[in-house]
Amino acid sequence: MADDFGDITHDTLLGGRLICCQHRQGYRFSIDAILLARFSLLRPDTSVLDLGAGSGVVGILAAFLQPSISLTFYELQPSLVALIRRNITENNLMSRCIVVPGDVRQRQGLQPESMDLVVCNPPYGKLHSGRLNPGSEQAIARHELQGTLVDFVQCAAFSVKNKSRVAFVYPARRLPFLLSTLQQFRLQPKRLRLVHSYPGSVAKLLLVEAVKNGGEELEVLPPLFIYQQKDGEYNEETAEMLGLF
Repeated sequence: MADDFGDITHDTLLGGRLICCQHRQGYRFSIDAILLARFSLLRPDTSVLDLGAGSGVVGILAAFLQPSISLTFYELQPSLVALIRRNITENNLMSRCIVVPGDVRQRQGLQPESMDLVVCNPPYGKLHSGRLNPGSEQAIARHELQGTLVDFVQCAAFSVKNKSRVAFVYPARRLPFLLSTLQQFRLQPKRLRLVHSYPGSVAKLLLVEAVKNGGEELEVLPPLFIYQQKDGEYNEETAEMLGLF
């Protein structure tokens, strides 16, 4: 449903318990963001950084799920920074959330080893892959035009405290590259879950949690299936994550 601004829609999460304002023709969040927020271990009274926050969906949902955490939203694009601020206000989270405009390659406004958890839904598309408008909000958010995976991982490693955690969602086909990049910056993968569209399909996404200077043990969790079957309804776990019942 569009508001009076015309180019902004008021969308909802968790069955209407949360509001997300988005640009109708710009970057719009997908289920990836919700899965990341649900996957992350949100411990009470901790500081969380939503890195490359987009419109702020991951952090907004995390703040709702764990009412005692504090959130920092880090985003490059001014149009999305404005949406994050609006979404914080719309969901009455002003007392626990701050927005820091910045570039992950420069890390301006971020303090080293200051966060208990960093969550990140980075751009998936490689530079020079596919046809796109390099100046558009959606292209910058979804393609590595203003920062590669290495840049996002390095920024996460810079920001997170020693022995604390980072969590990423990323295409499953790029699993080896993500794991090797995490380890390059001393982020040891500890929990991994593959996401499939439906039983019998190949994995499309992965969710991974890593610990800064952690040990070698990796827990591979059971797969997550979005739908019960091809072209079917959401499975029970996914429906619960989405707040459909």
